[in-house]
Amino acid sequence: MEQLALVLFERMGMLLILMFILTRIPLFRNILDRDINLRTGIVFAVLFGLIGIAGTYAGVAVSPAETGSAFWVTSLAPDEIMAHSALIGIVMAGLLGGVYVGAGAGLLTGLHAYALGGLAGVSYLISSPMIGLLAGFVARFFYEERIIAPIKAMFIGVFAPILQMGVLLIVTTSSETAIELVNRVGVPMVIANSIGIAIFVAMIQVALREEERAAALETQRAFTLTEMVLPHLKQGLTYETARETSAILLRELQADAVGVTDTERILAHAGIGTSRHVPGESIVTELSRKAIRTGMIQIAVNREQIQPHHPDLGAAIIVPFNQSGRTAGLIKLYFRSSKQIRKVEIEFAYGLRKLISSQLTSAMGEKLEALMKDAELRVLQAQINPHFLFNTLNAIVTLIRIDPVHARHMTVQLGQFMRMNLTMTQSPLVPLYREMEHLDTYLEIIRIRFADQLKVECVYDPNLEMVLIPPSTLQPLVENSIQHGLKKKTNGGWVRIELKREGDTVRIIVEDNGEGIPIVLLDKLGTVPVSGSGSTGLGVHNVNQRLVSLLGPESSLAYGNRPESGARVTFAIPYGNGDWKGRSQ
Repeated sequence: MEQLALVLFERMGMLLILMFILTRIPLFRNILDRDINLRTGIVFAVLFGLIGIAGTYAGVAVSPAETGSAFWVTSLAPDEIMAHSALIGIVMAGLLGGVYVGAGAGLLTGLHAYALGGLAGVSYLISSPMIGLLAGFVARFFYEERIIAPIKAMFIGVFAPILQMGVLLIVTTSSETAIELVNRVGVPMVIANSIGIAIFVAMIQVALREEERAAALETQRAFTLTEMVLPHLKQGLTYETARETSAILLRELQADAVGVTDTERILAHAGIGTSRHVPGESIVTELSRKAIRTGMIQIAVNREQIQPHHPDLGAAIIVPFNQSGRTAGLIKLYFRSSKQIRKVEIEFAYGLRKLISSQLTSAMGEKLEALMKDAELRVLQAQINPHFLFNTLNAIVTLIRIDPVHARHMTVQLGQFMRMNLTMTQSPLVPLYREMEHLDTYLEIIRIRFADQLKVECVYDPNLEMVLIPPSTLQPLVENSIQHGLKKKTNGGWVRIELKREGDTVRIIVEDNGEGIPIVLLDKLGTVPVSGSGSTGLGVHNVNQRLVSLLGPESSLAYGNRPESGARVTFAIPYGNGDWKGRSQ
């Protein structure tokens, strides 16, 4: 028995070498990914059936008189039985391919065993498909696992020879010869087949880890190259950016040449054939146009598919990249021979295409978001100007009747204010000193209208001159205090603007001694345009929107009423260095 077990192990080693080669076949990946249809199912059933037949041939012929030593047994005597490793192929067919693949492989192996004859020919024909079928059913319990663990596979493999020996005893009605042969070959077959199945599963796991490691390396390489070429591609597809991109790819890849195109013409080419690819030439190859049309990677395997006038280049991978769902251009990786295009290069091309497309789409989204945000801010700014203009023109109309000189002066000041306003709105943030100049121009208009009835005081901490603030922020707040907070005060009204540093922020307070803000409006003012009290609240609402958009929610307006009388609005902006000198008005 020990000698038989050793012989089976030796011959099983040769069978495992064959199986190791099998794990290197690309088609074998389909069965690991459960990607099996009728055609591939038949192919795998035949493949594992042939492995089972090889396991039979690698077995040992055993008779009551002796244990044979022949390696290639073509027929068996009526009292002989084959101690074999065929069950490795049958059980693995069921575990990997499922019920039908397992049963098919078992049937093919059983037919071969029946053709060999011997005492167990009929029982092997019955038991082999049965074992493959049962292995397929067992595999359903481990469907969530891509490949079953070796220890589990070995445990399942223990029962396959036992079942086969049981069928043999049933078919032969437990004759003395059958019982004797089962006693001699049973244990060696159990050990050889179960260990062989476990080793085969371990081989598959190693192959999978190698594949995953290679995929991870290619993904990392694609990430690295994407980071290198994206700064150029984000600037748009021009001759300059394409030339930089092709130079980087040629330096980092093992390609013999690299080309970059848009959807109509060649933009750059580096490497072999540079003199033949003139920037500006139209794209003429059918594969390139197909890649642009379909957005799918195309592989050229001969010179005619590239361009006939390229004697030194014989293959290419054409990689289209997208921007916002539309093909933006092509990256062409050229090789001298189609043998240089391995699975690694193809996987890399797919990774590069996906990364570049997603990053370009993301960059376009960020750009559009920035443009929309800028447009939104400009709309908000435009809404503030008519609001102020309406109030000022009403004041001018009133002064024309009673004080034409001051009306003319106010008109001049209004023109200066609007010119300054147009200049300031060119930038989303302006230094605080310019905002104060803007406010001063507004206050000059207000002094003309209210004369000695209103006092405005500005107090600031030093060194706030260069603090950045959204333009036209203070003027609408002061205007709101004057037009609505002080509208019922005939004299003694005042507005105070205070700017003070608090750590890394600058706290700005605008307060008045008017009638205050109705309680029902305190939570709404600044957050939404409100109605009531003769005002839409549009000016302060837009100020708050710009503060939040540009500086964050921590800079939003906070409204409240003073304990004595009047209203107070506060907000904070980030601190910036400067040489501001405080002054009062």
